[in-house]
Amino acid sequence: MQLNLPKQYFSKLMRAIVEFNMIQGGDKILIGLSGGKDSLFLMYALAFLKEKLYGKFSLYALNIDPMFDENFSTVKLDEYCKKLNIPFTSLKTDIYGAIKAQNNKKPCFTCSYFRRGAVNRFAKEIGCNKIAYAHHNDDAVETFFMSLIYSGQLATFSPVTYLDRTDLTVIRPLVYFREYEIEDAIKLTGFTPIKNPCPFDGNTKRQRTKEIIKSLSKDINDFYPHLESAMRESALGDLWPKSKTKNEMKADYFKYIKGEY
Repeated sequence: MQLNLPKQYFSKLMRAIVEFNMIQGGDKILIGLSGGKDSLFLMYALAFLKEKLYGKFSLYALNIDPMFDENFSTVKLDEYCKKLNIPFTSLKTDIYGAIKAQNNKKPCFTCSYFRRGAVNRFAKEIGCNKIAYAHHNDDAVETFFMSLIYSGQLATFSPVTYLDRTDLTVIRPLVYFREYEIEDAIKLTGFTPIKNPCPFDGNTKRQRTKEIIKSLSKDINDFYPHLESAMRESALGDLWPKSKTKNEMKADYFKYIKGEY
């Protein structure tokens, strides 16, 4: 299969790879392949990169079937991976059953938890040292904003994360791609993305956050780029010190009460 990646996309991909030192020679990288536009483009882009960088790393693809749809088929994914010369595996994991057992509470958290566990175990089984996920720039910004409005913390996922319990490293090569770019770039793959079978799709905190960002961006021209900039450690300005506990303040409290301040 003839692969092609326009210069602007190759530049964004390489910026992430180089800036965050994502790939080294000899790496065995497992790609989390859902069949959606993001993971399909990630697999295509990494296959192209492998050709461009003298093939000094190897790629594998894994699809986790959460059993949302009993008619879900991975035949086309398997055929496409063969065209890219990437070994493909699909594993059924009863994530839907786990979500229903919890009365549909926090479905996204439950799904993510079981998916990651299944992917990590498989990566270790086949000897991979890295896992590549297709999180893009919008995902990072949305996660940052969600963390602020839902938990009162300034945090998002890192482009590279080392998992010390499993000795695996998670990489996210698409962190400089906007979602609209991937929607356009998916045409390069020649593959029609598989519709998300998740029954909760479109009815999540992330979707609500996406809508808030879109709405505020209409009124504030630089709202999105400002959120993106705020994710950097260098963006921290004047913040209050860490909140003290009652025990930490006890001695000083009694100094004031006793007039000893």
